[in-house]
Amino acid sequence: MSEAMATHDDWLEANGRFMAAAVAWVRALLRRRVPVETPRGFDRRPREGAGLNADDPVRAEAAMKAAAQAMTPPPALLILAERLGLSPFEQRALLLCAAAELDTSVAGLCAQVQGDPTRPYPTFALALSLFDDATWDVLTPERPLRRWRLVEIDRPGGTALTVSPLRADERIVNFLKGVTYLDERLGALLEQLPAAEGDLPPSQQSAAQRAIRLWSSVDPGQPPPPIQLLGPDAASKRAVAAHIAEALGLRLLRLDPALLPTTPTDLDAFARLWRRETRLLPVALYLDADGADPAQIVSVDRLIARIEGPVLLAARQLWPNTDDASVAVDVDKPTPAEQADLWREALGPDAADLPDALAAQFNLAAGAIVNLARRERLQASDAEADGSESDRAGLRERLWDGARGVSRPRLDTLARRLAPRATWDDIVLPPAETALLQGVADQVAQRAKVYREWGFAERMNRGLGISVLFAGPSGSGKTMAAEVLASHLRLDLFRIDLSTVVSKYIGETEANLRRVFDAAEDGGAILFFDEADALFGKRTEVKDSHDRYANIEIDYLLQRMEAFGGLAILATNMKSAMDATFLRRLRFVLDFPFPGVPERSAIWRRVFPSATPTEGLDFDRLARLNVTGGHIAVIALNAAFQAAHAGGPVTMPMVLHAARIEFRKLGRPVNEADFHWREAAA
Repeated sequence: MSEAMATHDDWLEANGRFMAAAVAWVRALLRRRVPVETPRGFDRRPREGAGLNADDPVRAEAAMKAAAQAMTPPPALLILAERLGLSPFEQRALLLCAAAELDTSVAGLCAQVQGDPTRPYPTFALALSLFDDATWDVLTPERPLRRWRLVEIDRPGGTALTVSPLRADERIVNFLKGVTYLDERLGALLEQLPAAEGDLPPSQQSAAQRAIRLWSSVDPGQPPPPIQLLGPDAASKRAVAAHIAEALGLRLLRLDPALLPTTPTDLDAFARLWRRETRLLPVALYLDADGADPAQIVSVDRLIARIEGPVLLAARQLWPNTDDASVAVDVDKPTPAEQADLWREALGPDAADLPDALAAQFNLAAGAIVNLARRERLQASDAEADGSESDRAGLRERLWDGARGVSRPRLDTLARRLAPRATWDDIVLPPAETALLQGVADQVAQRAKVYREWGFAERMNRGLGISVLFAGPSGSGKTMAAEVLASHLRLDLFRIDLSTVVSKYIGETEANLRRVFDAAEDGGAILFFDEADALFGKRTEVKDSHDRYANIEIDYLLQRMEAFGGLAILATNMKSAMDATFLRRLRFVLDFPFPGVPERSAIWRRVFPSATPTEGLDFDRLARLNVTGGHIAVIALNAAFQAAHAGGPVTMPMVLHAARIEFRKLGRPVNEADFHWREAAA
């Protein structure tokens, strides 16, 4: 057993002796006060009970004081008195209530002393008559017994306060016994955060040190000011908070504002219990207010105004309605260079240039990097234990996909993740557009070198993201081009659902867009805004409030697109409807022309999968059909279903029949002679 553990056990044993002596003293005082003549049903003589100095209060009190003087630290009762400001009489009144919980004979003695068998409980009146130096201010709500809810008062039917039953709070009774734990009424709402792991990156270490210095410099007895941890990344803020708590010897407890009581009375009771806990335990409150709604913001404000002790408020932006005592500390994810160092340290010397590549593409918190690397090491250890060689060649793919999974944005209500299947071999574009699309992929892959290694990021504070406009008629390959980029870059592709983003309520559209862009900032996703002209349309002359707020939305988008650090693709069928200022700020604009005969011929040759049976298809003949690649794909699919139903391969009559259906769907004139293979062949 360690010396510290032995010392604590010794203190617990000594505190137990002190409490036994203290309860014996209370019992002796009560027995001394039992009248010789009692109402019917009571013993006529004081009961003799076992225990230390049962009938001599003087000797019992001396034994209690001797036990206290022999203890270092002092007994829990004296610690409680010092931390909560209890007067000597209040300590005795609390001890009377605690004795009733610890000794079953005390309740009967209380009834005998009060001359009523229906009152087997302590009261303020009993305490005032039992102990010396009694003071009436013990009854006031501002004194510690009632202020800190050390005793519970039961006042049925408007019973007078002095004769109402008193009961020591369970948490306080256990504290007096030396048992320390978080009040269960708080424990149901609070979550203990994990202890700090490893060292913080230098940029986060400076933020943690600032908070540590601030709280360390607070004068004893003064409440430390609340500290706001500001930034979009919850994991980084928790890591910084954990190191702050560890450095100051505090236990960090997280509170979700959604769990806060909503009524003022219940909220005040919660705040009172928390203030009491901060005086009994070394605890700090971590208020996780990142996603607080307006109603929760009000509850958080009320709570902060009512509590004391160390409070860390985690928020995305500076919290409103805070006083001047609050201090804001910005907490960001590790810098790209720090992330590369974390990857390098976690993966070891065999990682080569993988750390730089991962840090260039993904913006991860330190904990996520460590966990991904730990998972890879465990897999390598399992492979070695099985006698097989670890797949070093697949290391990059595994870590890359792992980082994609960690950084995948939560956009379930605002976007749909597309599984990219198209590759460079599938898309057919003119050479100029193909080269431009390749240039987009190259910029995404090389942006870390240009921005950070070559210093462009130091000279530019906006426009570091890559924004692209795909413009062209429906079916010309815009979505396929987005899939090609996602496949080539091994990134997730999210199509933004404009029906859930655009809102008629003022400010709601901007809030939704902020959620979209913020969620995708970690670098593992490509944002694809289809039919972007509905969202990024031209600004208009302001004629009413609707025009003004529509223009504000476009202005916000211009700023947010420039600040976005990833790849955002906008697609539109009506380039002329796009705002001119917005177009100038885009990095690339790719025009997807209506495919000509050579392009259509190439598309027809690629549209049928290799596993699809075909027979006698004349691709040059099919290329004369004036349709886009998207319509060609629909025609090919419908023809395949015809072939599957017929139980044979896909033939020209089937394709032409499917083409006739597609033309009619599009409302185009149909020359039947063009859609009969035999007539055309003749």
